Amino acid sequence: MDKNSITGIVLIFLVLIGYSYFTKPSEEELAAAKRKQDSIASVEKEKTIEEAKIKEEVKNAVPVIEPQEISESTSIQNKLNQYGPFADVAQGENQFVTLENNLIKIKFSSKGGRVYSVELKNYETYDSLPVKLFDGDSTIFGLNFFAQNRAISTNELFFTPGTLENQIVSDSSKSLSLKLKLSDNQYIEYLYTLEANSYMLKFDINLVGMNNIIASNLNYLTLNWETNIRRQEKGKKWETDNTTVFYKYYQDEVDELSIRAKDAQEELKTKVKWVAFKQQFFSSFLVADNAFLNGFVKVNKIENSEKYLKKCYAELTIPYESKPTENIPMKFYFGPNKYKTLHQYKLKFEDVIPLGWGIFSWVNKLAVIPLFNLLGSFISNYGIIILLMTLIIKLVLLPFTRKSYISSAKMKVLKPQIDELNKKFPKKEDAMKKQQATMALYKKVGVNPMGGCLPMLFQMPILFAMFRFFPSSIELRHQGFLWATDLSSYDSILSLPFTIPFYGDHVSLFCLLMTIVNLIYVKINNEQTNMSSQQMPGMKLMMYLMPVMMLFWFNDYASGLSYYYFLSLLFTVGQTMFFKSTINEKALLEKLHSNVKKPVKKSKFQQKLEQAAKQKRR
Repeated sequence: MDKNSITGIVLIFLVLIGYSYFTKPSEEELAAAKRKQDSIASVEKEKTIEEAKIKEEVKNAVPVIEPQEISESTSIQNKLNQYGPFADVAQGENQFVTLENNLIKIKFSSKGGRVYSVELKNYETYDSLPVKLFDGDSTIFGLNFFAQNRAISTNELFFTPGTLENQIVSDSSKSLSLKLKLSDNQYIEYLYTLEANSYMLKFDINLVGMNNIIASNLNYLTLNWETNIRRQEKGKKWETDNTTVFYKYYQDEVDELSIRAKDAQEELKTKVKWVAFKQQFFSSFLVADNAFLNGFVKVNKIENSEKYLKKCYAELTIPYESKPTENIPMKFYFGPNKYKTLHQYKLKFEDVIPLGWGIFSWVNKLAVIPLFNLLGSFISNYGIIILLMTLIIKLVLLPFTRKSYISSAKMKVLKPQIDELNKKFPKKEDAMKKQQATMALYKKVGVNPMGGCLPMLFQMPILFAMFRFFPSSIELRHQGFLWATDLSSYDSILSLPFTIPFYGDHVSLFCLLMTIVNLIYVKINNEQTNMSSQQMPGMKLMMYLMPVMMLFWFNDYASGLSYYYFLSLLFTVGQTMFFKSTINEKALLEKLHSNVKKPVKKSKFQQKLEQAAKQKRR
C-alpha cells in the first residue's frame, strides 16, 4: 500500500470520529426519546390487554365447537335423514327381560323388540348343555315398511319394555309389552303372552296412530325372520339333513324346502298359514291367526361350523289397512317335535315329523305311535319298549308269516318236478311251453306261486314305517340301553382313526349285529327255497350283498332302528326254525299229490266265463 492510500484512510477515520462526536444527542434529547418509547410501550400493552379482553368476551358469548361435537351433530343429522320420525328410537341402550314357565325360558331384547333367545328347560344338547333354539344377535326379526320416503326396519330400532322385571308364569298367563314409541299416541307395540305349561307364545302387533307415519299407499307390511339353526345332536350330519324350512298354505297342505340341498328357496305366491324352522327334534313356528298374504322362504347350509347347521329365512307379508288402530294377531311355537304335543294344536304341526308318505305314514299314526305311547305310559326303559313292540308286531303278523313259510315249503318239495320240466324244455324258444307246464303243475297240486309273496306285502308297510319312526322319535333322544347311550343316534363302540367311504369313522354295534343276523337269515332262506346259482344267476350273490350294503347305510342311523331290525330278524330266524321243525316235508308232498285226484276248483269268475262261452255257442 503506498503513502497516499494510507493518508486517505486515516483522514476518513478522523472524519467519522468527528461526525459522531458533534452529532451525539444531548441528555435532554435522550430523556425525551426514552419517555416517547415508554409511552409507545404503554399504549401497546393496553392494546394487547384490550384485545385479550375482547377475545375472552367473544369466547364466553359464542362456544367453540370441538371436532367431536361436530361429529355428534353430524351423526344426529344423519339419523334424522335416515330414520325421519323414528330418529329418536334409532339409538339407545339394549335391555333384556325374560318371560318363562315350567317348559321354556324366553329372553327378549329391547333392540328390535324381538325374541332374543329360547331355552327349553326339559332338554339338553348332546354335550349336556341347555337346549337353546337360537341365541344372540344371529337372529333377525322385525317389520319393514316405508315412512316419509324412508325405508324403516324395526329390527334396528329400540323398543321400550313395559317392565324390566323377569316374569315367571306359574298359573294362568303373563304378558310383556315392548313399544316402539314416537309419542304417547303414536307407537308400534309387540305384545307377548305366555301361558303356564305351554310351548305356545302369543304375539300381537298393535299399530297405534301409525296411519300418519307409514306410507298411506301401502296395503301390506313385510315381516322378516332369520336365524342360524344351532346344533343340538351327536350325529351332526343326520341332524343337518333333517333341518329345513316347512310351511303350510292357508287351508291347504304342508310343504317343505329340500332337506338334501345345500341351498334351497321357494316363493310362496298364495296365502300362508304358518312357517316353521325345523330341526331333527325341535322346531320354531310362526303362525298367523288369519293368514299371511304371501311369502318367500330359503335355507342355506352353514359350512365349516360346529355350532350352527343352517341359516333359515322367511319373508312374510302382512295385510295393512292404514287405520288409526290396528291389531295383527300371531303366535309362536318353540318346542319339541313330539307327535302328541304338535297334534293337539290342530294346525298340522305334526306334519313336520317325517313319518313317511302314504300308507307308511298312516301305519305310524294309527298303529305304531299309539302302541309306543301305550307301552311308554307304564314302562320307562325304551329298550324294553322296543323289544315288546317287536314281539307284539311279530305275533300279529304270525299267521301271515306261517302262511308264507308253508307256501315256500310247498315250492321246495315240488322242486324235483320243476327240475324235470326244465330238462324237458331246455331250449329258450320253449320258455313259454315250460311256463305253461309249470303253471299247470301248480294248478293240479293246488299251489299258488304267489302265496309266499302276498303275506310279505302286509309286513313291508310296517318295516318301512319303522324306518321313518325311530329316527324321528324324540322319546328315544338321550335314552340309553345296554351300551347305547342315545337310541336316537348311532351307538359307537369303536372310533376309527380314519374314515371309511360311505361307512364313517366309527363302528355301531347294533348295526353290526343286525348285519350278522341278516346274513344268517339269508342263508336259511336260501336253503328253504332251495335256490341255486344255476337257477337264478346273480340272485344268490345279491341276497348276501344286501345285508352288507345295509351295514354301510345304517352305521350313522339311530341305534333304536338298528336294534329293532336286529330283534325283528332274530325273531324271524326263530320263527323259521320253529316252522321247519313242525312241518313234515314228506307228508306235505303226499298231500300235494293227493290234490291231483281232486277236481280242480274253479273260481266264480272262471265259472261265469265258461257259462258265457257256452251260451255263445248255443
